[in-house]
Amino acid sequence: MSGSVSGSPVTLSDRELQVVELVAAGLTNEKIAEKLEISKRTVDNHISNILNKTHADNRVTLVRWALQWGKVCLDNINCCPLPRQIDKEVS
Repeated sequence: MSGSVSGSPVTLSDRELQVVELVAAGLTNEKIAEKLEISKRTVDNHISNILNKTHADNRVTLVRWALQWGKVCLDNINCCPLPRQIDKEVS
């Protein structure tokens, strides 16, 4: 199915997860390379591997996959903050 994303969880390395977060933030491969202090070619390879693992056809479907599986948090969307603890006074 064109544009589909993997229907099951996929294991990504820590570096691949960093790349996915930066793709979701809208960075280009060049900017991702600068941010992670790696070559653009390495970023290209990471993205290719990530697209293959997730069965995403492009960056848009990759971000959709990442949101679906809770791999990224964008502008407080798809975020799961820890519940606030309510302080109770002891009488």
